[in-house]
Amino acid sequence: MRVDVTVNGRPMTADDVWEGESLLYVLRERLGLPGAKNACEQGECGACTVYLDGTSVCACLVAAGQAEGREVVTVEGLAAPGEGSDGELGGGLDEVQRAFVDAGAVQCGFCTPGLIVQAHALLAGTEGAPPDADIREALAGNLCRCTGYEKILDAVRLAAARRAESGSRA
Repeated sequence: MRVDVTVNGRPMTADDVWEGESLLYVLRERLGLPGAKNACEQGECGACTVYLDGTSVCACLVAAGQAEGREVVTVEGLAAPGEGSDGELGGGLDEVQRAFVDAGAVQCGFCTPGLIVQAHALLAGTEGAPPDADIREALAGNLCRCTGYEKILDAVRLAAARRAESGSRA
């Protein structure tokens, strides 16, 4: 079957998709977007978290056909295209992405895309800085094997603080 989907604001088509194929597989292997990671394939680790019509989901649990005609935003789609004003690559990073870098929350990087998308979803739906308990609950479905999560929490707090300073939502 053919799946037409809007990914990161661009209409895209995947051909020869079989019925049981996941959105994750289509994103990574057919559309060339490797940001969402393939880890557990059971919705347990959160490494494949993306937005589907504005709601964060585990892409491994969504059948590709369910995405037909819908809007998907991956971790790649959070960043503004191009270079930053200072010419530095990555200058167009979303405030959550930048906070993960600045707080040192990126270790091996495997879980990072899912954590960033989920943190982005939390901050987009929250006024001000969420309490630590809310951050922990929002990220509970995202597993990281490298850290004790403290740097990840620091990154979410930093993004929330920057968002509050700028008066924007994630």
